[in-house]
Amino acid sequence: MKTSYWVAAACLVASTSGFANGFKPIEIKDQELAELRGRYVMPGRIISFGVVMSSTWRNASGDLIGATTSMQIQAATVKPEFYVSTYSQSGNGGPAEQGTGSVIGGAGLNSTQGINQSVRAAGDGNSAYNNIAIDVKEASHAPALVPAQGQALMAGHTITGSSAAGSIAVSASNGGVQMAIQANNNQGSAIQQVAQGGLLQNTRLLGNSNMVSNLTQLNVVLNNNGPTAGALDCNLNQLTALRSLGY
Repeated sequence: MKTSYWVAAACLVASTSGFANGFKPIEIKDQELAELRGRYVMPGRIISFGVVMSSTWRNASGDLIGATTSMQIQAATVKPEFYVSTYSQSGNGGPAEQGTGSVIGGAGLNSTQGINQSVRAAGDGNSAYNNIAIDVKEASHAPALVPAQGQALMAGHTITGSSAAGSIAVSASNGGVQMAIQANNNQGSAIQQVAQGGLLQNTRLLGNSNMVSNLTQLNVVLNNNGPTAGALDCNLNQLTALRSLGY
């Protein structure tokens, strides 16, 4: 009566042993790995995606210039748009210090691919912070859209702001968003850019006692209403007949 089980087990063992010699580890080329990005997420699994970028510069006198831009996409979104808010703050009104440092080279940093983070300093007492954060959550439905704040950033346009610390320009071009700060009194510059699958965060410090921050955060929400436990177990249950044979 159990002849069919023995036949099935024999076929399974024969096929497994036949493939065993073929299952040898091989090195996968970087080009092949690059083509696999994102394919571990099933179609329709992402129900919400958002990007938040912020850049700030505070000089030795306490003057501050900065900007924040954000975007949130979900199924109900008609057209993705970035919204920009610039802000500034006055310091203690102390005398402006002139930066005397010099940073040489580094032109190629703005043309690299992938993730590029750099801080180059030619001064004392500076603080620079480049950071990328990725927040992935699961939920049964997309979160409510956050009311848009600031000005809508249109392709080919630039939104600017200024203070005693310097000036900031947020622009949309080349399929991405760029935030650039030029500090006053030759204190330095900072740039942050998300475009064409890459992320750039670069800071140049030529003066003293500056505090600079570049932050990009990606927020992803995945739908957790996947197949039921019964649907996932249906294929495994077909193998229970082999357990009595030791498989």
